Amino acid sequence: MSGRELTLLTEGRIELLGRIPRSSNETFLVQVCCGDDAAYAVYKPEAGERPLSDFEPGLYRRERAAYLLSESLAWGLVPPTVIREGAPLGIGSLQWFIECDYQEHYFTLHEDAPETHPELARIALFDYVTNNTDRKSGHVLRGHDGRIWGIDHGLCFSAAFKLRTVIWDFAGDPIPDALLKDIAPLAQATPPDVAELLDDDEAGALRRRVQRLLHDRVLPVDRTGMRYPWPLI
Repeated sequence: MSGRELTLLTEGRIELLGRIPRSSNETFLVQVCCGDDAAYAVYKPEAGERPLSDFEPGLYRRERAAYLLSESLAWGLVPPTVIREGAPLGIGSLQWFIECDYQEHYFTLHEDAPETHPELARIALFDYVTNNTDRKSGHVLRGHDGRIWGIDHGLCFSAAFKLRTVIWDFAGDPIPDALLKDIAPLAQATPPDVAELLDDDEAGALRRRVQRLLHDRVLPVDRTGMRYPWPLI
């Protein structure tokens, strides 16, 4: 994606269009406009977050951190995401809206589109690195251009291991050397712009997860059979 997306997200005037249904937290479709240029985005205000016992308020920061981490790896898995303080319902995340066929999701892609398997496996790796607690099938999208995206990263980066995902089809597969090389720097230091959105325990846990991946060199295996989100889609 080009700088246009970040310009619109960062500087654009935000117009609320409506609430996105079936979201655990209040999530809104908005239009962002700069002059004659306009696009859709997904707005998640802190004020609309459901209180959780295991995550502090401010899940929007984790949405932004996941985007920044994906960009630091040059993986481009997460749509451009910014934090906007002056949004209509208060501070929250603003993420580029992905145009796609919403009948497609992880399960259909894995079964019907084997050419997507390398990208799906990379999302599985990203989810372990970020300790994603909520990788539902519907959180994997294929854009109209064929590009694979991961969305909904508000429940990531916990210091306690909480991985819950539907992507277990690649468990035990060797991690390609190129991807191990990409994540290797994270074993020593969390990118500063990501670290400032996390606490010290969370940043330290991220480094330890990467160290384990570099040691094992395979995608994680769920030996409990219980590390699934609900609902699955």
